[in-house]
Amino acid sequence: MTLLPPSDRPARLSVGVISAGRVGAVLGAALARAGHRVSAVAAVSEASRARAARLLGETAVVPADEVAHAAELLVLAVPDDSLADLVAGLAATGSIRKGALVFHTSGAHGIGILDPLTDLGALPLALHPVMTFTGTEVDLQRLEGACFGVTTVEDLRPVAEALVIEMGSEPVWIAETRRTTYHAALAFGANNLVTLVTESADLLTRAGVANPERMLGPLLGAALDNSLRHGDRALTGPVARGDSGTVGKHLDAIASQAPEAISAYVEMSRLTAVRALAAGTLPPDRAAALLDVLAAEEEA
Repeated sequence: MTLLPPSDRPARLSVGVISAGRVGAVLGAALARAGHRVSAVAAVSEASRARAARLLGETAVVPADEVAHAAELLVLAVPDDSLADLVAGLAATGSIRKGALVFHTSGAHGIGILDPLTDLGALPLALHPVMTFTGTEVDLQRLEGACFGVTTVEDLRPVAEALVIEMGSEPVWIAETRRTTYHAALAFGANNLVTLVTESADLLTRAGVANPERMLGPLLGAALDNSLRHGDRALTGPVARGDSGTVGKHLDAIASQAPEAISAYVEMSRLTAVRALAAGTLPPDRAAALLDVLAAEEEA
């Protein structure tokens, strides 16, 4: 049997998107590419309206309650701290269709936050894309092979996983009670990685390196690959070796050149030492000397 391309398939669900931020517009486009029909989108700012026009074509831009009323599949793509108020507002106005699928994109929340809509007959899904978004067509390519953190009731699990697969991504089940830990783990890695890289680049600039990105690219790319492949066994450098003298000199240099980063260096070095010690790659005596150096800096 020959399958029709998505553009030629009958639309299976009418999709509404609130709002056309970087995530919402891209996921709406991904669902459209999978054969669904994005019938309405909420977009307030000029940037959101332009993004909707670019990614969602001639989709109608209407108020949020009208988006919800028309949708068989409603996407709530608003910031974590705005989600509860949006859900409460939609519930208070009775905007949701009974039997409509409603998924939010927040990593910090499970399906409990959708209870006001579930009480009205909505079918709740939490589908969090594990990806950073630019709000451009590039994100559609990045969704291919990315993961989604999926949380829902057991009966809806096949539906949730199918939607993720249709968008080209891999569904990963996250229990409702583990949702906050899951999100903290992602934020700890992705958000702090940006800070670590940019701070390292700034320090190299202060050391006289004209193009720190060129120097860091191969090193950090290899470090990331090794850490994902080998875990704590990939730890290298003076902290992992217990070279307390070198670490002490690092502390002096950072305190002089970038005092705002000294506390981060101390805490990350301490965590690295603890992990290396637990992995058996850092001898206990060298770990003790290193931790003493770090403690002395913290007390200074």
